[in-house]
Amino acid sequence: MTNVEFSYSLNEHSKSLRPFAMRLTKDMDDANDLVQETMLKAYTNRDKFSDGTNLRAWLYTIMKNTFFTRYQRMLRRGTFVDTTDNLHYINSGDFSIENKAHSKFALDDIYKCIGALNSAYKVPFMMYFKGFKYQEIADELNLPIGTVKNRIHLARKTLKGDLKVYKTN
Repeated sequence: MTNVEFSYSLNEHSKSLRPFAMRLTKDMDDANDLVQETMLKAYTNRDKFSDGTNLRAWLYTIMKNTFFTRYQRMLRRGTFVDTTDNLHYINSGDFSIENKAHSKFALDDIYKCIGALNSAYKVPFMMYFKGFKYQEIADELNLPIGTVKNRIHLARKTLKGDLKVYKTN
């Protein structure tokens, strides 16, 4: 395969790489960077591609490996290594472990407040919370969609007022 044919094939496959890059990175700019880096690596290593094999699979493998390498590099950058002779930073009491007990109390309070809601508000709110769309809730409960939206809004407003002690700002 000539360089021109290889470049043309790369260009044809670049469109199919974008959705895969988006699933990996979950960010459009990062996905575009990943596709670009994959294409660059594929072109610079075109001599390693064997004619007659699946170019698309080869590109997906390059992309996956590039993503994992980037991810591991990012994790290593966040790692702190104590190089002091007496391990001062490791032995200092500046680090503490959080046991997440406060989140259990908050969760208990949330469930208690939801349980205290009138069922006319609680049922649509819980259905919405579980992932139902407004129209699905309206159809299931035989209510107008405006009523469903209003009841969910009022339930959220009530919960927000009841749980204002947990507001972070």
